[in-house]
Amino acid sequence: MVLQALVDHKGCFTNINVRWPGKVHDARVFRNSGLFRRLQEGIYFPDQKITVGDVEMPIVILGDPAYPLMPWLMKPYTGSLDSEKELFNYCLSKCRMVVECAFGRLKGRRRSLLSRSDLSETNIPIVIASCCVLHNLCESKGETFMAGWEVEANRLAADYVQLDTRAIRRAQRDVLRIWEALKASFQTDQGNL
Repeated sequence: MVLQALVDHKGCFTNINVRWPGKVHDARVFRNSGLFRRLQEGIYFPDQKITVGDVEMPIVILGDPAYPLMPWLMKPYTGSLDSEKELFNYCLSKCRMVVECAFGRLKGRRRSLLSRSDLSETNIPIVIASCCVLHNLCESKGETFMAGWEVEANRLAADYVQLDTRAIRRAQRDVLRIWEALKASFQTDQGNL
């Protein structure tokens, strides 16, 4: 099963989607999720805008290259990169580390998520969602996390790596303006990194 999740700045899961088989590409799961619909309709972060440079934009979420570029979803540049695009990708990557760590800690605490389950397809999403709730409780209470747990989880997870397929590409004028504004802002704030 694919776990699609939105993670906040503290490493807690704020939105999850668990109902697609593991063979389905992440971008397809996302496009068919309630989160995508609510972000697209502008109701996930209602009336929350920020201004970067001279561009007003919605609150944005961060995704990896497999996700579509949208006014509310930023992803790294791909292909040949100049220094400004490399800096943009670096800043995005630093922010996305919170997400990677959250998944690592979830898998480290709940290694049963890394192996095949004999549960019914009806019960598997319930178990995964419960693990996410328990993760959030552990994180919010400052529960001890042993680094060795994540190492072991990564070793086990290597057996279930998803195949890399073509990324979905979508270019819109507003998205490109947001991308460029954030890139320019990161360039201006480079001394503060």
